[in-house]
Amino acid sequence: MTTQLTPAAPPAAALEGPAFGGSSFVTQVRVLTGRSLRAMVTDPGIVLFGLIQPVVILFVLTQVFSKMGMPPHFPGGVSYLDYVLPAVLVDNAAQSAMQSGVGLVEDLRNGVVARLRSLPVHPGALLAARSLVGLVRSAVQVLVIMVLAMTVLGYSPNGGLAELALSGGLTLFISFSLGWAFIAAGAWLRRAEPLQNLALVVIFPLMFASSAYVPVADLPGWLAAVAHVNPLTYAIDATRALALDVPGLDHAIPALVIGAVISAAGALAALAGFRRPL
Repeated sequence: MTTQLTPAAPPAAALEGPAFGGSSFVTQVRVLTGRSLRAMVTDPGIVLFGLIQPVVILFVLTQVFSKMGMPPHFPGGVSYLDYVLPAVLVDNAAQSAMQSGVGLVEDLRNGVVARLRSLPVHPGALLAARSLVGLVRSAVQVLVIMVLAMTVLGYSPNGGLAELALSGGLTLFISFSLGWAFIAAGAWLRRAEPLQNLALVVIFPLMFASSAYVPVADLPGWLAAVAHVNPLTYAIDATRALALDVPGLDHAIPALVIGAVISAAGALAALAGFRRPL
């Protein structure tokens, strides 16, 4: 009589292979940010028009409105170029923030998100990467605008170099905050055209119903009332106060608080919208 020996079955864990939880969240954000930045800088259209747009706005505003008479409450000893440049930077920050939402929509529609969802990638990593890419784009545009304004148009703010750097930093924080709002809008709308229309409807009126181009005291009564509760007024007044050393620095705290609230609410809304099925 012979006994046939059968090999023991391997453990179930050995059949499944080693568990792979993916790289860390920070590594995922770094890799996805690098991917989006490479895609951006290798597209001549994005680079060219991304730099032309703020420059055109800067030249048009300063060349047209600087020839008009100054309103009664215009700060003394300040040229219109110096007055309006912080508003141009904030307007550019808002436009750059909108591009963060458009970039997410493109990722949702070109299959990148569908592919990443089959990998151990945290949903928030792609959103954070989009936010950082928008911040880099805005930083480059702020630098280009300031250099051109100083070298070509004669921009000479009264504040020191440190105050000017703080003004630029506050502008980038505004871009970062608004970027999360537009990323959330992109995650829910998932189409570029409605998102761009939304940005036009929201940003354009808010910029003119603020202290961007004339002092609030010189606006019509109803428009001044809107400007007083307009978050962009606080942001523009704070950046202007830092750069020009004029009153308005007390608006920095409300601008930072409002920006932080927009960032947190936008991030939560973006994550909820992003988790929906494609």
